[in-house]
Amino acid sequence: MKNNLVRYVILFSIAISVCSTLYPLDEESFLTNYLWDSFVNLKPPKRPKIALVLGGGGARGLAHIGVLKVLEEEKVPIDIVTGTSVGALIGALYCSGVNIEKIENMAENIGWDDLVNVSGPTLAKLLIANRLLSSERMEKYLRDNIGNLRFDELDTKFACVATDLVTGERIIFREGEVVPAARASATVPGVFEPVEYRHRYLVDGGLFDNVPCDVAELLGADFIIAVSVSGDFSKNKISNVFMVLSQAISIQGRLLDQESLKMADIAIQPYVGDISSIDLGHSRECVDAGILAARKSIVKLKHMLINKTSDQYLFE
Repeated sequence: MKNNLVRYVILFSIAISVCSTLYPLDEESFLTNYLWDSFVNLKPPKRPKIALVLGGGGARGLAHIGVLKVLEEEKVPIDIVTGTSVGALIGALYCSGVNIEKIENMAENIGWDDLVNVSGPTLAKLLIANRLLSSERMEKYLRDNIGNLRFDELDTKFACVATDLVTGERIIFREGEVVPAARASATVPGVFEPVEYRHRYLVDGGLFDNVPCDVAELLGADFIIAVSVSGDFSKNKISNVFMVLSQAISIQGRLLDQESLKMADIAIQPYVGDISSIDLGHSRECVDAGILAARKSIVKLKHMLINKTSDQYLFE
């Protein structure tokens, strides 16, 4: 290792001398880029096993797509993905091999009629419905893009979280079919009918674990990147029963996020302002917010991962 290090120092010094005569050079950036090129070619256990944790937040969670775009562009290796609610939906699509450009296009074109069994639903229809809505269309939408894949068939290890509405237990899905698990994780209580699964009645995992960092640890993560998309719920207009429910879930989610994020090595928190959790019309703003937040974090992220990797592998 010492010989490799000496060789590197000599080569680095020569490169600095040559390049500095052509244009001003940021030595720290040069070193980071050199080491990062070595890092991305490593596989665990030579580098940390990296998990991406995607939190709940309804329509605001479309910001996850922007984060994923930047991580892919920067070649950040992702070994594990865990998700809750919208994070489970996007995580399921990504881990099944749907490319990020297609997921982004899906986000820009999705509407409530793709997700609920109401023809052309509006907020008013959601509010006056005399029964809870079915999320069967959500399952069909996912199945059209994922098929019947099981967790053990995914390109990337994946798990998602739901809540048993009867017992209050957290249910961690990491085996069986992916689509019903992701649907259950994203079934908002009080709006959608609970998903019946193996004699359980399941709803949104955000009631229990909105940013499931602990699940990432359970799956063997050495380094956790958490994405939280909590909005500013103080700006919400609480004018009806639905918004009261949404506000209560947002408050609980914020409290849960604060504890979960303590387990993350780095937290990316896109600014999604006062975008409502049910407003699917702002997908572009959400994706852009994710891109911006990830860009702000990427240098720190690279430094942390490089520092967590042994020199003997970076310089071999």
